[in-house]
Amino acid sequence: MKTTTAVFAAMKESGDKISMVTAYDYSTAKLVDASGINSILVGDSLGMVMLGYEDTLSVTMEDMIHHCAAVSRGAKDALIICDMPFMSYQTSVYDAVTNAGRLMKEGRSNAVKLEGGTEISEHIRAIVNSSIPVCAHIGMTPQSVNAFGGFRVQGKTLAAAQKLIDDALAVQSAGAFAVVLECVPSALAEYITQLLDIPTIGIGAGQGCDGQVLVYQDMLGMYSDFTPKFVKRFAEIGKNMTDAFVQYDKEVKSGAFPEEKHGFKIDESVMNELMIRKGGAL
Repeated sequence: MKTTTAVFAAMKESGDKISMVTAYDYSTAKLVDASGINSILVGDSLGMVMLGYEDTLSVTMEDMIHHCAAVSRGAKDALIICDMPFMSYQTSVYDAVTNAGRLMKEGRSNAVKLEGGTEISEHIRAIVNSSIPVCAHIGMTPQSVNAFGGFRVQGKTLAAAQKLIDDALAVQSAGAFAVVLECVPSALAEYITQLLDIPTIGIGAGQGCDGQVLVYQDMLGMYSDFTPKFVKRFAEIGKNMTDAFVQYDKEVKSGAFPEEKHGFKIDESVMNELMIRKGGAL
């Protein structure tokens, strides 16, 4: 059954936890969809884990549309949420609505995600009024890494905690159907979760959130440049892939691969005729 924003709301109401993971391509989206995970986030984290950037700031609308369209072709049941990249919505409400529409029309996303709280609430409201579901994102917002002075836990002081609460209420009031809480102290994230009517999706925000999201390369040990504290390795797929590549390299160079069973046969008479022709031509 297709997961929708209404399903998210029902899961919040019933206390059922929401699972979300990133994906950026058709093959991975199919695997995630088959697992029963509720939602796929086509995150601008693709800038780092797929394109090799140092952060998410260089990701373009074209990047997001390209990857989201691939994911949408692979996932049929999971709710697909696509990140709006840096400067695709901050410039104006008009730009926010226009670019959100592109992610829906061209990327075939089911919803979009924006970073920020009170300061972008009008952007969220306008997008929602255009019949585009919005997932908000507050706390450690990677697109603001330079303003924050690095990747840091947010909301640790009284003023900062109150700001996060205000942001959460603002995005809910603007019409967001869910909100991601990133790198927020567990107790504060749980308090915000209890305060809101919409689901909270945590990443480094403790057990008290309504759901969790992780970057799949992190949870599978495929991205070694940096591993956040909040990541749990559910498998060592990265090591398995490296081992397989090493073995492939060895077998190709030794001649062990391919074997006869990996090839295709041709009728012997065809080869004989080819040899005769070659001989005649000579």
